[in-house]
Amino acid sequence: MFDLYVVTDSQLSRGRSDAEVARLAFEGGADVVQLRMKNADGREMLEQARLIRGYADEMCKLFIVNDRVDIAMASGADGVHLGQTDMPVEDARRIMGDDAIIGVSVDNAEQAVAAAEGGADYVGVGAIFKTATKPDAAQGLGLGAIYQVREAVDIPVVAIGGINRGNIQDVIRAGADAAAVVSAVVAQDDVRAAAHELRDLILKVRPHIPPENL
Repeated sequence: MFDLYVVTDSQLSRGRSDAEVARLAFEGGADVVQLRMKNADGREMLEQARLIRGYADEMCKLFIVNDRVDIAMASGADGVHLGQTDMPVEDARRIMGDDAIIGVSVDNAEQAVAAAEGGADYVGVGAIFKTATKPDAAQGLGLGAIYQVREAVDIPVVAIGGINRGNIQDVIRAGADAAAVVSAVVAQDDVRAAAHELRDLILKVRPHIPPENL
């Protein structure tokens, strides 16, 4: 489905808007950007979402909205990413339709199976390493969590949480189909270059993964 998945965070973006970060990340090679604006009002989030939708269309990329099914629908996003306490995936699917991409955050195999059975298109497992960007997530699950979730479901597995240039290849080797990053791209001086480097690291390790893990 994708290789590099970038999640926005305006508190880390050095004064850049979420839409600007998304544009630069897309230019650097990010396959998908998730707009995550936990404290924004609906009008502000929709404004940023519509800008990102435009950039995604220009560059043939994917655009996901965090939590907000209404913002995803109003902006024409490709889909939505849901947490364990958000709208159930079955209801989101009913509202958004079969073509929408719906992801669900999980921190164990049981949650992953439930998400897959509910109709999720992918699961985001984490936080794999300790991170301050998602304090509400289980922390430091380790690479073993990726393997356990990968064994439990047939849908794509996206690893997230504390992933950076030093460990991104490890999460792919552990069985993740893609890596999601926040500060490793969003907080960097050169967002475009950071995204390019991370995607390149993913692509370099893929040929070395045993066929049974692909």
